[in-house]
Amino acid sequence: MKKVTKVFYITLALIAMAVLFGVVMPEQYETATGNIQAFILTNFGWYYLLLMAALVLVSLFFALSPYGRIRLGKDTDRPDFSTPTWLAMLFSAGMGIGLVFYGAAEPLTHFAVNPPTEEPGTEAALKDSLVSTYLHWGILPWAMYGLTALALAFFQFRKNEPGLISATMKPIFGDKMNGPWGIAVDVLAVFATAFGVASSLGFGAVQINGGLNHLFGVEVGFPAQFAIISVVTVLFMISAWSGLSKGIKYLSNTNMVLAVLLLIFVVIVGPTLMILNLFTETLGTHFQNLIQLSFRSAPLSGDNRDFVEGWTIFYWAWWISWSPFVGMFIARVSRGRTIREFLLAIIFVPTLFSIFWFASFGTTAASVHNSGTDLSGLATELVLFNVFDQLPMSIILSLIAILLISSFFITSADSATFVLGIQSTNGSLTPPNQVKLMWGVAQSGIAALLLYVGGLQAIQNTIIIAALPFSVILILMVYSTYKALKQERRRMEDLAKGKQIRNK
Repeated sequence: MKKVTKVFYITLALIAMAVLFGVVMPEQYETATGNIQAFILTNFGWYYLLLMAALVLVSLFFALSPYGRIRLGKDTDRPDFSTPTWLAMLFSAGMGIGLVFYGAAEPLTHFAVNPPTEEPGTEAALKDSLVSTYLHWGILPWAMYGLTALALAFFQFRKNEPGLISATMKPIFGDKMNGPWGIAVDVLAVFATAFGVASSLGFGAVQINGGLNHLFGVEVGFPAQFAIISVVTVLFMISAWSGLSKGIKYLSNTNMVLAVLLLIFVVIVGPTLMILNLFTETLGTHFQNLIQLSFRSAPLSGDNRDFVEGWTIFYWAWWISWSPFVGMFIARVSRGRTIREFLLAIIFVPTLFSIFWFASFGTTAASVHNSGTDLSGLATELVLFNVFDQLPMSIILSLIAILLISSFFITSADSATFVLGIQSTNGSLTPPNQVKLMWGVAQSGIAALLLYVGGLQAIQNTIIIAALPFSVILILMVYSTYKALKQERRRMEDLAKGKQIRNK
């Protein structure tokens, strides 16, 4: 515990205050944070759209330029994990549980309830729903995650800086990042990570509860959700105790096996030909219109501004709030890879998998809905299981889905305790187990308390609010990384010239 820094205590105090507010006055907390969130989404939507699009361009520039040859670590370093395991780890920490939670529900909502531009329930709306979902889970968020992780990995493994968000901005602010300003940056990152993961744990518990209710009649409510969180907490703490190379590695590989298995089953027993045809067409439509979709702000009265604010801009703020957690975890498992390999893999591999996932589950959900089973009024966590009810092997599909949600659930919590431990012990790559244990209990406690008082929405609002100041930090991180890469390339060229002269 000697390694714990001020960041740990300050953030813990802020979290305690926010949770206390949410428990004592849940309605007032939700109203206040909801109003602030609505103001941000309405008035800063243009900013989020421009920022996310710009980050894609910057990430491609770093990957395809001569900077792409620079290795994240010493020139002699090589990756700690095989490429399949590495991809499974970054994917599990990044968006895993969200794919199961929203895999059928989001395309269905865009198709049957609130399409971006088309009439609900039409064939055009179905295509539109898939294309829009690909935008929210594809290249733009993964490019943003990639740049965050790049900054952290470069400074940590190439420049021997601590694995902290504040350390990535030293080329701009110098030693000021070792003082109060650096602490403020790291506190914001830890706060966003802790609350983001706590809300994810809450939503995961709700969906597991929904699945158990659907299959076995387990009553939906706080007692069951508390039991689920308790069991998962014990499991992810056992995993966290075993270390990065064992617990998270094995869990991530398990996640990918279960996810691929569930995906294959859905493609086989669902409307196979329609899935493959819609995937092919909407994949092309998505990339053909990616620029227009990325900048769609719906500024006029005849546009569907509610969709843009409620989905696209909300997602951009949500993903930015998750970037400290996801970026730091991806950085930690990526030592030894070149910038080009690192960025291109992060941007395109999860994107293509996500697109095929949503094409499969979204098309199947729309097919079930059109066949006479109205899914549009169901809670999000129940849509997937009601879709499975209309397919062959429905019980097997639901059981695999519950196992997958649970596995993603454990992996996300395990990864978060590891990342929170790093951020609150001055960037230690091996945070003490006691620190990870404390963060694990804190995350689960936040989720359980807020489920008890119905305050998960307020916490989600809080994370969206925290995303605005962190977006400025993200811009500074990218600029700082660019400055450092320029210096590093110049140093490498000077070394190469010196070596040529010596050889002569």
